Amino acid sequence: MPPHQETPARPAEPVRAAKSIVVPYEPDSPPAQLAGLLDREVSERWRAVDRSAHAPHLVAVPGADGEDWAAAALVTARPGTAYLKIVDAVGDVRAAVEAVVAHADRRELAQVKWEGWTARPEDVAATGFTALTPPLTQPVGAAGPAAGYVRWLCDGVTSAPAYYGQTTHFTCGAVTALVAQAHAGALAWEALDRQAELTLWRDATNFLACEPVGLGVALRRAWPSSPVTIHLDTDRPVLLGHLPENDQEWRALLQRASRTEAERTGVPIDPSRLSLTAVRDAIGRREHVLLLLSLAGMQGFDVPHWVLCHGTVPGAVVIEDPWANATTGDTWVDAHLLPVPDASLDTMSVISPEGFRGAVTIGRPQTGDAAPSL
Repeated sequence: MPPHQETPARPAEPVRAAKSIVVPYEPDSPPAQLAGLLDREVSERWRAVDRSAHAPHLVAVPGADGEDWAAAALVTARPGTAYLKIVDAVGDVRAAVEAVVAHADRRELAQVKWEGWTARPEDVAATGFTALTPPLTQPVGAAGPAAGYVRWLCDGVTSAPAYYGQTTHFTCGAVTALVAQAHAGALAWEALDRQAELTLWRDATNFLACEPVGLGVALRRAWPSSPVTIHLDTDRPVLLGHLPENDQEWRALLQRASRTEAERTGVPIDPSRLSLTAVRDAIGRREHVLLLLSLAGMQGFDVPHWVLCHGTVPGAVVIEDPWANATTGDTWVDAHLLPVPDASLDTMSVISPEGFRGAVTIGRPQTGDAAPSL
């Protein structure tokens, strides 16, 4: 399994200005200029899912006659983020990709990604992209490409863990914690598997979700020498409002028990709201931040979800999201090394209806947690 890597977040070369046309992609009425560029496989992939939630558009390069297209790319992105993703580039592939890069640069975005369905290594290299480490697992129900590529458009350095997609719909907290610890060197990448995922979830769960205190206490039990701080700006039980009253009562009791355990084992609970400046500062100290956010902004439904904050670039925090929404064309390529503007992340991480923010910060292991008790 791959160790953690340092990935420079910087332009490979100055972005070359490219004359291009940008139009929305309507699968039921595509531009006539696409007809001569698409083969059946690519056309079927573009139309296979409803990508409308991710603002699908075509970036095209006009041909010599000014009417036909010499190249085009289907481009999407999660809302509230700082990247664009190329699904496929067709025709003069390098011209299409450079046009997308220029388009992203004009929008002052942090990166462009490229799904590897049809990308050729020589085109990837010629356009300044680098390969993403293949995922250890893909997110449940989201079969993405075997390969993906990234080109950063900004300065800065982000630390790049391997990507591990959660294998259930409820183990996001456990997965983000495990990836953080593997990235920190406290867990071997080879040990990050479904058994480890479900074992840590079982220790942290409030049935089915993991709330911040329970997750922080489970982390301390598994890695005693890793400094853990829980950040939760409410003293009430959380993530229970959607449940019937009788189901809330016993889960609230378990949350109070987790607070007692945190006090007993010396895990601090910071009652102030963790600011985005504090998130950046923690990442600057090579700590990891597990942040609870709502998927309303990025995916369109208000479900609490854990992500790992592990890098920064100007104006954005780089996260690992262990889940992808296959119904929108979302894949691990979107979810890995995902830059989210500070303002967007600040909004996403206020959990409704209570209006709280929950997070867990994990410091660097003090004595080497080589054998966690998972």
